[in-house]
Amino acid sequence: MKEAIVAWLHAHRQELKMTYEELHDLAETSWQEHQTTRYLQQVLDEMEVEFEGFSTHTGLVARWYGSKISSLDDEKKGSTIALRTDIDALWQQVDGVGRANHSCGHDAHMTMVLFALKVLQAIGFKPAGELRVLFQPAEEAGEGALKLLEAGSLEDVDYLLGIHLRPAKELPYGQASSAIYHGACAVMEGKVTGAQAHASRPSDGLNVIEVLADIIQAVRAVSTDYAAVPASCKVTKLHVPNGSSNIIPDFGTFTIDIRAQTNVAMDALLPKLEAAVHSVGRAYGISMELQMASRMVAASPDLYLETLIGDVISEFLGDASLAQPPLTPGGEDFHFYPLHKPELHATMIGLGCGLLPGLHHPQMQFNLDALEIGAGLLALSVVRINSGLSN
Repeated sequence: MKEAIVAWLHAHRQELKMTYEELHDLAETSWQEHQTTRYLQQVLDEMEVEFEGFSTHTGLVARWYGSKISSLDDEKKGSTIALRTDIDALWQQVDGVGRANHSCGHDAHMTMVLFALKVLQAIGFKPAGELRVLFQPAEEAGEGALKLLEAGSLEDVDYLLGIHLRPAKELPYGQASSAIYHGACAVMEGKVTGAQAHASRPSDGLNVIEVLADIIQAVRAVSTDYAAVPASCKVTKLHVPNGSSNIIPDFGTFTIDIRAQTNVAMDALLPKLEAAVHSVGRAYGISMELQMASRMVAASPDLYLETLIGDVISEFLGDASLAQPPLTPGGEDFHFYPLHKPELHATMIGLGCGLLPGLHHPQMQFNLDALEIGAGLLALSVVRINSGLSN
């Protein structure tokens, strides 16, 4: 199977790269992935793979049971293997212009998942049960996985595979890992209300900019045992909608980004952070609004599936190309799936691809030849999982 997968992908490398370029140009932010979803639907129609969308959001779930078998077949049996790809992009300044931009590799992830499905069809692979593909929206918002779980899209799924491009400093081109140990992350949003006054008489009011400055320092002062568990918190957004320079501003908002390598560390860090922010409010004699905007959980290692995928990486690329799972403070809502379905075997492949300068950089680039590798790893992983289910 490996040789057939490699040969087919190599023969279709230009089509693969063209698909990537088309998806790259369709970049859309979380919950706005309408053109992207239509593109995916068109490709799945051409492949004669059935799919279903949602009336409330832009996600898409494809189901493949092998030749001429549909979801209505009573004879359909066996376990369900699922591939998951995120489909949204970031909003950022690119060359001085604010726009949606695929700087986290979701365009590549979609391409690799699509071509894993295409090559499996082309080489005559037949799932022992169902092969499901989750085209998940709103990963960057940390909300898409929960929506698919809520909709029952993970029902009956036994094995779940994801894939993510890794920065060059984490994994070099030609290497891959059988997991990515993402950390937990959270975003908190706050509001501060002061009192307006003439700028010549600041003592008559309460300047929210001064309050926000103290909040920044309070957040920076929150610390954990970095040697034991890496963690950080920092203010990443400030906004004071003051229309005049000679008025003491009375309203401002702020956003805090919080990271911790484990869920336990995050649970310990959040109360410290909230206490620090509210202490600033008490010092000024004002109340502070602070609420959780989003939260993602840390990875839960699955040693069984990681071992299996590690064997696939060694088979596909050679033993020297199998890397240890990177430990990263970045967040990923993929890890909600095994958290809410403890019986699920799930892991995310880390793909070395020469990615520079880094993820979320507006000029992020990588070696497009890695698309073949990623699609091949996903396809061969499905074959090997399926072989175990068939035995």
